[in-house]
Amino acid sequence: MFANHDETGYSEPVEGIEMKTLVYGDKTLLVRFKMTKGALLPAHTHPHEQIGYLVSGCINLYIGSKCHNAVPGDSWCIESGAEHRAEVLEDSVAIEVFSPVREEYLP
Repeated sequence: MFANHDETGYSEPVEGIEMKTLVYGDKTLLVRFKMTKGALLPAHTHPHEQIGYLVSGCINLYIGSKCHNAVPGDSWCIESGAEHRAEVLEDSVAIEVFSPVREEYLP
């Protein structure tokens, strides 16, 4: 699968957080998140391993009981089943990989 850059096709699962699946395969899925300053991603869990990279902005990412202040260039891995949430401190962009594929994120 190959995808050219395109700024259309985003959905907004949470107010202030837009997402777009970029590409996916049999075992992994790549998503771009655009987050608006002040947005809150509520605490949640899922069975997928989640690896992320902050492209721009600043967020507080809570994984379990730990708070990580993420700035551009920072990355993370959230294990399957771990509770996590985020506070968006500045307009931000993150790229994340999910494994296995999150069926609900397929276009």
